[in-house]
Amino acid sequence: MDIIKFYEDNGIEYRTEGHKHCRPGWVNTECPFCTGNPGYHLGYPLEGSSVFVCWRCGNHSVSDTVSALLNVSKKEAFRIIKKYEGITYVPEPKPVLKKRFKLPKLTELTKHHKLYLKKRGFLADSLAKQWGIKSTTPLSYLDKIDYRFRIFIPIYWEGQMVSFQTRAVSKKEQIRYKACPKDREIINHKHILYKSPNLLTTNRIIVVEGVTDVWKLGKYSVATFGIKYKRPQVRELAKYKQVVILFDNDPQAQEQAEQLQADLLEKSVDCWIERVDGQQDPGDLPLKEAQYIARQILKRTY
Repeated sequence: MDIIKFYEDNGIEYRTEGHKHCRPGWVNTECPFCTGNPGYHLGYPLEGSSVFVCWRCGNHSVSDTVSALLNVSKKEAFRIIKKYEGITYVPEPKPVLKKRFKLPKLTELTKHHKLYLKKRGFLADSLAKQWGIKSTTPLSYLDKIDYRFRIFIPIYWEGQMVSFQTRAVSKKEQIRYKACPKDREIINHKHILYKSPNLLTTNRIIVVEGVTDVWKLGKYSVATFGIKYKRPQVRELAKYKQVVILFDNDPQAQEQAEQLQADLLEKSVDCWIERVDGQQDPGDLPLKEAQYIARQILKRTY
């Protein structure tokens, strides 16, 4: 569906990449199903989809959403959808002018951040030693981006720090993760995988969503920095003979897991999906249980 043309023709306000509620490659508007929750929470990907995704109330079919947005019948909604068939044309992005790789101001992990990590089931000192995490300071700004009071997570590739993420610990923060500005990254973090700097050559790997999942499962796991993976990440995963996908249990994550599996099977990778029992996600498991699950999964390979 050519979503931008649909919104503009029908006078619907929308936001694109750069807005706090809008991920790259998506277009967001106010959700007609979330009464009393103002904000641009309803997203639709530029590449097209069979559903709209609201990060507050979940997935909605295209026909239901068009019907609700325009206050028309389902029959009329189907007619309108047909009119806007196709994907949104997006011009080629301008080349990003690279700046010098630079970090915000950092300090050793604060007591507050250590306590947060302990509540999440992590050994903070061990994480700092193994993964190089630190805390940002009250003066941590970079290119006018506010990184203050966050956990700093370096991203290494082939032995070199090439980018970073930061993680908010306050529930008041609407954006949990803030990455390095694109024009300062040595390598775009969505073109590589998050993995242990000490990961040795291996033929099998567990792929998860985020960095905290890797911390829980151990060094034979890698992360795609969220469920919306990129083609370069598929190429990196295809270098392994066996890939086990262990994404979160929510429907959207599982849908992406199935798509990633299909992409890897196309490249002749022995790949399958595992799930954590119950409603827990890998990063929420107790440390010992997560590492036990990782060992059991890796035993089932070959």
